[in-house]
Amino acid sequence: MSFKLHMPFQPTGDQPQAIDQIVQGFREGNQFETLLGVTGSGKTFTMANVIQALDKPTLVIAHNKTLATQLYGEFKEFFPENAVEYFVSYYDYYQPEAYVPSTDTYIEKDSSINDEIDKLRHSATASLTERRDVVIISSVSCIYGLGSPIDYQHMTVSLRPGMEKDRDDVIRQLIDIQFTRNDMDFHRGTFRVRGDTVEIFPASATDRAFRVEFFGDEVDRITEIDVLTGESLNKLEHMVVFPASHYVVAPDKMEEAIRRIEAELAEQEAFFKKEGKLLELQRISERTHFDIEMLRETGFCSGIENYSMHLNGLTPADSPHTLLDYFPDDFLIIVDESHMTIPQIGGMYNGDQSRKSTLVDFGFRLPSAKCNRPLSFEEFESHINQMLFVSATPAKYEESHELLRAEQIIRPTGLLDPEVVVRPVRGQVDDLIGEIRKVVNRRIDEPISDDSTAVSENPDVGESSSDGDGDRAMHGKVLVTTLTKRMAEDLTKYLKEADIRVRYLHSDIDTMERAEIIRNMRLDKFDVLVGINLLREGLDIPEVQMVAILDADKEGFLRSETSLIQTIGRAARNVDGRVIMYADSETDSMKNAISETNRRREIQDAYNKEHNITPQSVRKAVRDLIKISSKADDDSAEPGKDAESMSYKELEKAAREMLKKMNHAATELDFESAAKYRDRMMEYKKHMQDIRNGNG
Repeated sequence: MSFKLHMPFQPTGDQPQAIDQIVQGFREGNQFETLLGVTGSGKTFTMANVIQALDKPTLVIAHNKTLATQLYGEFKEFFPENAVEYFVSYYDYYQPEAYVPSTDTYIEKDSSINDEIDKLRHSATASLTERRDVVIISSVSCIYGLGSPIDYQHMTVSLRPGMEKDRDDVIRQLIDIQFTRNDMDFHRGTFRVRGDTVEIFPASATDRAFRVEFFGDEVDRITEIDVLTGESLNKLEHMVVFPASHYVVAPDKMEEAIRRIEAELAEQEAFFKKEGKLLELQRISERTHFDIEMLRETGFCSGIENYSMHLNGLTPADSPHTLLDYFPDDFLIIVDESHMTIPQIGGMYNGDQSRKSTLVDFGFRLPSAKCNRPLSFEEFESHINQMLFVSATPAKYEESHELLRAEQIIRPTGLLDPEVVVRPVRGQVDDLIGEIRKVVNRRIDEPISDDSTAVSENPDVGESSSDGDGDRAMHGKVLVTTLTKRMAEDLTKYLKEADIRVRYLHSDIDTMERAEIIRNMRLDKFDVLVGINLLREGLDIPEVQMVAILDADKEGFLRSETSLIQTIGRAARNVDGRVIMYADSETDSMKNAISETNRRREIQDAYNKEHNITPQSVRKAVRDLIKISSKADDDSAEPGKDAESMSYKELEKAAREMLKKMNHAATELDFESAAKYRDRMMEYKKHMQDIRNGNG
């Protein structure tokens, strides 16, 4: 299939010129091009038009999961008929394996995998195997080691009705690709057998599975079924099941891999013996022999990724397989917020190698474990066919590599860059509270939708203003940027005590919760979001009327010219947007950022006067959270804001309400609901206690 872009309107402003320039340049053979676009100018819409025109599989790389989540939602709306996938790290919590020689402390790998993201990752690699009309939104996770794409594609189970295939052969194939038999607990990555019928729950699925019925040694019928009810939904003429793990290896390759692991182990044992390192010798011998037995018996072991070099038949000089290897050679890479993403890609390799070297030196891993790593920047560059940099502030790498630069300064909505004022640091928090109250007390009308099927009338696109599916009055919103996590948490606590609805956002908060926090702000469950650098690039909250930058004169990474311009841009989607910088002196970065903002205001103002445009705030419905699955609504759940956003008085009122509901449910002998209300009441009381103790 070809890409089919769904557009509620046509490109306007300087979007058409930018699209034509970029597409023409790539068709003429340019390898690197840049789109310089200000916040709110519709960069994402321009990217979507470029993808449709070039009609190539595309990888869009973002430098953080919050931005990747937002882009995924936007591209899903642009290309509903094509495969838009999401590929980020599936760890909610990740403690890498490490050893600290100075204290003789070994730290085991510990992680918590997000099941939803794991499904999405499998869906992404499966789509690349099946079709070309694919857009994958990824974090820098795309440069980390993954199993061989050749093995992944060749180890599929493909069945058709009428095919001569024994049931037991299919079962053996499923086990080879890391599926497990479980006749009782049927979940993704498992299969169950009932006589001549095999039911398979794919790793990338949620509520649908395959039912394969055999007649003798022949596949009689294949149907798609509802996992919960077992009801047949569709009759299929073909079925493909992809491996349940990206580290899947054919049996013959596994034997060769084990032979290579044993040979490397013998070399390392000889080395430690020669050096007189008997403790290290014992460590590496015990661990590796155990892993070999697990690989031989089950085809898998804990930490299997550390043997990826042998499993994939590579040498130490070879690059590891990554998501980039799953794409065809002619694919397009779009690097969003490239001034941040490119340096992040370049910084992944060295830190990983330092940690792995220590593990190898002290006998915890074989030297080949160092080959399970992210790509070096040179290796990443070797995968580039054509690349588009997208940023409001392109950096030196873009400037030195680009063969074409297209500028997108005009906002079709007519919105000007926000006005910037500088105020003294002394009394900044009290002044901030006063400004927050001015914004929050001013009611605005915004299109709000809780419906997951609601499609924005105006996604980030050309951002021409449009009504949503029904307006409602809500509070204006405020973003506050601090320099540290502690400052963010302390300020949040102080604002709560001032009876302001506030939350904080930083890197300790897991992927899905970050998206939910931003969504809840747009749903008017709280008014102020406090954060650090996560509040800069790409955060799209059109209701934001004010951005406050605390300690703006503390020159450094978070207060550089680039960072300040990006932060100022968060207020550029609202006609009343403004920025307050709290500083005792104006640094060069501040002066340059304010000067560039004023330059862009003048360009936009001239365009508005020439075309008789009245600036209007961006209007867009609230997208549902990213999920490949959904669960039944909890009728007992209390709508409204979460406990963390409530003041003490609101918590007290909510706790009393939960007590009433609990007692009523108990009277009705509905003890399940009563238990839920009790838990909610205890949660509210815990937050009340935290506030009393000064921790809330």
